[in-house]
Amino acid sequence: MDRNPSPPCSDAEEEEGDAVGNTVYSKHWLFSVLTRLIEVIAPAEPDPGASPDGARTELDEEMENDICKVWDMSMDEDVALFLQEFNAPDIFMGVFAKSKCPRLTEICVGILGNMACFQDICMSISKDENLGQVLLQRLCDSDSPTLLETSRLLLTCLSQPEVANVWVERIRENPSVYDCVCFIMSSSTNVDLLVKVGEVVDKLFDLDEELMLNWIKNGTCQSVGPSVDDSPEELPDFKIVPCILEAAKQVRSDNPEGLDVYMHILQLLTTVDEGIQAIVQAPDGGKETWSLLYDLVCQELCQPDDPPIIVQEQKTVLASILSVLSAMFASQTEQEYTRMRKSKWCFFLLIRILQYMDGCGKRAVDNSKESKQEETGRTEINEEDFHLKILKDICCELLSNMLQELTKENTLEGLHQGHLNEESCSCAFQNLLPLYFASVESFLEVLREADQALADNLEKRFPSLKVHT
Repeated sequence: MDRNPSPPCSDAEEEEGDAVGNTVYSKHWLFSVLTRLIEVIAPAEPDPGASPDGARTELDEEMENDICKVWDMSMDEDVALFLQEFNAPDIFMGVFAKSKCPRLTEICVGILGNMACFQDICMSISKDENLGQVLLQRLCDSDSPTLLETSRLLLTCLSQPEVANVWVERIRENPSVYDCVCFIMSSSTNVDLLVKVGEVVDKLFDLDEELMLNWIKNGTCQSVGPSVDDSPEELPDFKIVPCILEAAKQVRSDNPEGLDVYMHILQLLTTVDEGIQAIVQAPDGGKETWSLLYDLVCQELCQPDDPPIIVQEQKTVLASILSVLSAMFASQTEQEYTRMRKSKWCFFLLIRILQYMDGCGKRAVDNSKESKQEETGRTEINEEDFHLKILKDICCELLSNMLQELTKENTLEGLHQGHLNEESCSCAFQNLLPLYFASVESFLEVLREADQALADNLEKRFPSLKVHT
């Protein structure tokens, strides 16, 4: 169900000069709504519907309908520019400072979010330091719809290269943003909100490594978070990794795109040593992270009964998850949860992914031949190949590490259950050689103890192995 009613029909065409830009919306009507909005937050006379301190906590139906119409209309650039010229952002500042009505705050942030979609207006909003600080304070709001609109607005601004650095610097200088974001990720059950907040964090980390490092190291000294009464409320000493994991668990079943976002955040953490340490030196030694990711790849992604094309659909989330697992495996091989008896199914899954990718690669070659004369088609295929290559490289790195840990017991089990055979081993060798020769050679020694005939056949198919034995 839509949150907002459709924009109103207008008689603006009948009144010469009253139309907003090239629209049919009336300047006079917009002006009257904004004037009434000012009266809501600064009434000339006592409002019988207000709280004891004089602030209205609910909107009357007519005012809510009209301001929602403005919200919808603000998606039009001409309307957004008119609102900008009428100093609507300053009016909204007054709403944020004085309003006790969550719905009104949500709508005003939403209108600003629509206005920020246009570059010039976004630059104006972003350069207003007071407005910027007030908007960041909205992240400490206790109202989920307001938090959602605030996150949407921040993501819009962070996605504009001309002003992204302004917001990164502003957020870096406001420790409360870290607290509020962690509070949302660790406690909210609103999937839409969690996804949008995750997109904001992902964008921040991608834009600024220094900010990511600060958040990794952050142990809040005096955390202040949402409260229903204006008095600060002390929050726990948040750590970024457990908060990310909690949010990922919430979005896991309901929003695949949201899961992709949170897995990419974890992958970004592993691009710096401090991030890897934050994952593997958690109180549980990283066990919770490994368990969640291991469960995702072994129970939900790229399953045996899935068609090979599934690897195309899941390539980004698989790449992120396997990248984190690879970093953890390489840095914490002494941990019990990474030992082969616990992670052997991940090993077999890696081979399956490589087999699926080999099949997809052959189809991509065939398709590229058919569409050789279509420039757009070639661009899409090349981009697809690029993402698949990233996934393949990550698979091979993790597989090579696991091969060196594989035991005779693991190998016999894989042979018995059909996961290891000449076809799957050949696929693994084909992708790993020659870069990971030592790992393949190590595995071949173990395989020789478990199945001499299979080892001999593989040596025949890959003569370079026989030369070195």
